[in-house]
Amino acid sequence: MADIFHDFVIRAIPEDVFEAVSSPRGLDRWWTKRSSGVSTEGSQYNLWFDPEHDWRAKVTRCVPGSEFELEIVRADRDWMGTRVGFQMTAVGEETHVRFHHLGWPEANRHYRISNYCWAMYLRLLKRYLEHDESVLYEQRLDA
Repeated sequence: MADIFHDFVIRAIPEDVFEAVSSPRGLDRWWTKRSSGVSTEGSQYNLWFDPEHDWRAKVTRCVPGSEFELEIVRADRDWMGTRVGFQMTAVGEETHVRFHHLGWPEANRHYRISNYCWAMYLRLLKRYLEHDESVLYEQRLDA
């Protein structure tokens, strides 16, 4: 198995970071093209990127302002059963974010591409929260 980890700081309070990573409105600003769901353990999220990437996830961890994790239950084969999560810790007026994407079957080409894409998307999350910047979905990996 292979895992992805990214640690970074956002100049925003944990509650705002939590909202951005756990609400459909927040997710659609930096990751998904269209999503729906409720941030409650056991609930389902719809994560829509395009017709070929209409994915589903289940909330496996939800501590408002502190932790949020999704288990991917419908997606590409490599993503199935993986867990995408965030841990947020306040340090002054900043939030230290520990991101993980756990349970990859192997460190294959798709894993390496996804690791790069996560770094790009997490940068957009940071820009959204710090500068209220939003990039059109189709341009996000080029921003």
